[in-house]
Amino acid sequence: MAERWIASYFAMTIKPMNTSRCGWVNLANPLYIDYHDHEWGKPLHDDHALFELLCLEWAQAGLSWQTILNRREAYREMFWNFDIAKILDSTDEGLLERMWGYNIIKNKLKVLGVKKNALAYQKVVAEHGSLDAYIWSFVRNTPIVNHRTTYRECPSSTPLSEAMSTSLKQYGFTFVGPTICYAYMQAAGLVDDHEEKCMCRI
Repeated sequence: MAERWIASYFAMTIKPMNTSRCGWVNLANPLYIDYHDHEWGKPLHDDHALFELLCLEWAQAGLSWQTILNRREAYREMFWNFDIAKILDSTDEGLLERMWGYNIIKNKLKVLGVKKNALAYQKVVAEHGSLDAYIWSFVRNTPIVNHRTTYRECPSSTPLSEAMSTSLKQYGFTFVGPTICYAYMQAAGLVDDHEEKCMCRI
């Protein structure tokens, strides 16, 4: 009798675990699921990770994020795990020759853009102390939490991403338009755009 009562009590008080995800997630791709569950929208403060993410975000310009995510390990190998010093030590010719050995998007401007961004990164760090301090200053170090019923409600850009784009370009970053910057803000957790139903909301 007691066991039946306990079972009934837990059935009434314990809510089922929420396993819902944002509608943009390709449930047929385990890599995409893992990225959504453990990375996208999580506040990111590591300089190296922030630089890598920025480079990968603009690598997707004109493509899908899934295309780049599926090649992320190849990008890491291509750019020495996004080591700033090694990237800057390389020549343009060397980078263009090197890209043929890796499963990345063979876009010369984007490949050389990583070196330009490494130079811009150094300028940001010299002025702000870290990329983290600079990037997070756009949201005053506090994530913006939105309330989206569906991912389709997310804008392609905002006045804040436009401001970030303008500032990044002034430091010499390339391929950093307002749309790329908003995607970057979402991915790095400056903006929480997980759908209301999603189990990953902050």
